[in-house]
Amino acid sequence: MSAASVSAQTLTMGVRGGPESLDPHYSALGSHAEAAKHIYDTLVWSGDDLQIEPGLATSWKPLNETTWEFKLREGVKFHDGSTFDAEDVKFSIERIPQVSGPTTTTIYVRRVESVEIIDPYTIHIHTNGPAATLPYDFVRLFIVSAEASKDYSTKETAPAGFNGGPAAVGTGPYKFVSWEPKGDLVLERFDDYWRGKGAWEKVIRKEIPNDSARLAALKAGQVDIINYVSSVDYLALQRDASVDAVVGDSVYIMNLQLDQRPDTPKVYAIDGSKLAENPLRNPKVREAIDLAIDRETMVQIVLEGLGKPANQMMPPGFFGSSEKIPARTHDAAKAKALLAEAGYPDGFQIDLYCTSDRLPGDGAICQGLGQMFSQIGIKTNVNAISKTVYFPAQSRLEYSVFMNGWGTLTGEASYTLGALAHSNNPDVKMGAFNRVAYKNDKVDELMQKGAMTLEADPRRALYEEAMELTMADRVYIPVVQLQTVWATKAGKLTFPPRFDEDTLAFFIKPKG
Repeated sequence: MSAASVSAQTLTMGVRGGPESLDPHYSALGSHAEAAKHIYDTLVWSGDDLQIEPGLATSWKPLNETTWEFKLREGVKFHDGSTFDAEDVKFSIERIPQVSGPTTTTIYVRRVESVEIIDPYTIHIHTNGPAATLPYDFVRLFIVSAEASKDYSTKETAPAGFNGGPAAVGTGPYKFVSWEPKGDLVLERFDDYWRGKGAWEKVIRKEIPNDSARLAALKAGQVDIINYVSSVDYLALQRDASVDAVVGDSVYIMNLQLDQRPDTPKVYAIDGSKLAENPLRNPKVREAIDLAIDRETMVQIVLEGLGKPANQMMPPGFFGSSEKIPARTHDAAKAKALLAEAGYPDGFQIDLYCTSDRLPGDGAICQGLGQMFSQIGIKTNVNAISKTVYFPAQSRLEYSVFMNGWGTLTGEASYTLGALAHSNNPDVKMGAFNRVAYKNDKVDELMQKGAMTLEADPRRALYEEAMELTMADRVYIPVVQLQTVWATKAGKLTFPPRFDEDTLAFFIKPKG
C-alpha cells in the first residue's frame, strides 16, 4: 500500500457512545472527551499509560505556593488558520463554568482563581491555595478558539455554535464537517496539525450503542474498527481468523454507591412500605452489601474473564492507591447475620440503578449485583438504563443505590477522592461528584492537606490514608476493574490500547 493511497483513505469507527454535544466543555464523560480529542487539543496531554506529557503547553512549573507558570507551544494553528496563543487558554478556562452541563467539567479548573497573561506564550495560573496536582487536572482542559467561540459561550448560545459548527474550531488533528446526535460525527484531516498529518483523510465516528450491531457492522465491512467488544463476543472472536482483537487494561473501576441521607428515596421495607430510617447509614448493612458481592464470579462468569476484582477506587500502582487495603471477600452467611444484627432479619428492598450503554458489561454487572443482593435478603429491582437518562437523574440525587464506572484519568488520587470522597463543599472546590452525602471529616482533612502539599511522597501518604479510610467506610464499594476489547478486520490496522479506553483516529495507522 503506497503512502499516497493511505492518505486518501477514510477511517470509519464504530463506537459505543458519542459526544453529548460538540462543546468540549459541556461534559466530563469519557465518550464526550474522546470525541472532543479529535477536534481540540488539551493544555496537557495524557499518554497511553496516563502519564502527563506536553500538549499545547510545552512546560510548566510552580513559581510559588499559589502560582503555576505554563509555557505555550508556538506556531500552532486553529482550523480556521488563526494562531493559538495565551488568550485562547484564558478564554477556555474562564468559559468552562459558564457552559458545563450536569456531568460537570468544572472539576478540571476548580483550583483556578485567575489567569494572568504574561506574554502571548506564557501564562500564570493563580490558584485558590497550593494546587500540587494542577497539571494533572489540565489533561481535560480543552482549548477552544476565543475568537470563534466568543458569541457561543453561555448555556443558551453554546449548542447552536458548537453543534452547528461555527464555534467548533480547534487545533486538533481533524476538522469538524458534520454531526448528527446519536449518529455520525464526520471529520476531515487538518493538514497543518502541529503533531503532523494523520494517516486518514476523512474520519467517521458512528455511534452504535448495541454491542451486537457494532460487531455486525465490523464483519459487514461498514466500519473498520469497533470499541467495547462484549465479553461474550470476545470469546467468539478468538476463533474468528477474520478479526483481530486487541485487549487492554482499563482505568475504569465499577463502584457501588450508597446514599447516606437520612431520608433516601429508593429504599423500602421488604413489603414496599416506607422504612423508619435509611438502612444504608448503618455500617453493618454496608458491610453486608460488600460481603454479598462475589467478585471472582463477576469477573469469570459475568465478564467472561475480562476484568479483575477491585478492592479500591483506583487501579493498583496509581498515585494514592494503598497496598494496605485487603482484597474483598465474599461471605453470604456473614452478610445475612450482619443484616439481622442491624435490625433487618427479613432484609429490605432497594432500587438499583446503573448505565447499560456506557462501559463494557455495565448492565450485566448490575444484573449480577441484583442477584447477589437478593441472595442475602435484599430484594433488588435492577434498573439498567441509558447514560443519557442515568447521569442527569444521578446529578439530581434521585437514587439511593447506584453503580457506575469512574476512571482516575489523571493517574492520581486527588482526581477521584477529591471529587467523590470529599464532602460536597464548593468553598474548597471538592466533592462535586459526591452524590451520596458521604462525609468523613478525617478524609476531608487529608484531601485538603494533600492538595496543598507540593512534595510527592508526603502527598502520596496523605492520599493513601484517605483511600484506606474511605474504603473502610464502605459508602463507595468497588466491584471490578474493567478490561477493554477493540476489534478490527484482521491485518488492517495497528494502534496502542489506551488505559483510558479512548479510540483516537490520529493514533490508528494502517498496517503495511
